[in-house]
Amino acid sequence: MTYVAQSASAAADSQQAEQATIKDVVAAYVGLTKPRVIELLLLTTVPVMFFAARGIPELGLVVATVVGGALSAGSASAYNCVYDRDIDEQMRRTRRRALPRHIVSAGSALVFATVLAVLSTVVLALWVNWLSATLSLLANAFYVFVYTMLLKRRTTQNIVWGGLAGCFPALIGWTAVTGELAWTPVVLFLVVFFWTPPHTWALALRYREDYAGVDVPMLPVVKPAAEVGRQIVLYSWAMVATSLLLWPVAGTSWFYPAAAAVLGAVFLLEAHRMWGRARASDALADINPMRLFHSSNLYLSLLFVAVALDPLLTR
Repeated sequence: MTYVAQSASAAADSQQAEQATIKDVVAAYVGLTKPRVIELLLLTTVPVMFFAARGIPELGLVVATVVGGALSAGSASAYNCVYDRDIDEQMRRTRRRALPRHIVSAGSALVFATVLAVLSTVVLALWVNWLSATLSLLANAFYVFVYTMLLKRRTTQNIVWGGLAGCFPALIGWTAVTGELAWTPVVLFLVVFFWTPPHTWALALRYREDYAGVDVPMLPVVKPAAEVGRQIVLYSWAMVATSLLLWPVAGTSWFYPAAAAVLGAVFLLEAHRMWGRARASDALADINPMRLFHSSNLYLSLLFVAVALDPLLTR
């Protein structure tokens, strides 16, 4: 019965691919880039540019950095979709992506990802600088080869170390303006590093059955919810403490540490509450991990808005 169902599903997908309109195909290619991920990455790039410029950076430079960064992130996501197309077909959260629906072939997606990577490097190298282009290319390669191909299906620490790729936009935003690295973007790099596990594990807790079904050892798959909650709390404390380091390291005004402290306190309260719910019950409906997931997006967004506003408010 399973074979028959799978065959019927494949036939339906094939028919759907034949009937796909140009609009469907364009939407599928856009979907390969995971636009929501790109938004999040750019959110940590542009504010850092404001901070590095100690004001408003040159518009042309911002546009070039945003375009180059978006192309790079889209390329990495497309490569990820190609490599993970086997498990994406089986997971509820991902089965509507372009490759599982057979709207785009794996070969076409691979070419698309490569073209985006080349364009990203060219844009950043020509209109930003070679350091930013190199960092962007390194982040792309790290996400594809280290996270997607090496870590994701092998270890519970996949997102901890694989998440390093998502920290690079802070470095890229800084180097785009200054042309060199410094301790300030490293602090922000670490903030994103410690933020990634709570953010991702909350989502993985919501979809732990999906990950278990495809043998991806995300922490919520191999550990009880209470332990996941404990790990989330530990990383959350490290994240908030690191965020406050920007004050002495970069010499910010009072505005940034005040905003970071308030935002951090609210996030820690939410993380502890989820841990408490996880200790009381293992049922997803009781734990409500998506509440923390959405809170993590809001936290990072507002924290980096504070990074951008701090130099503007003290000029």
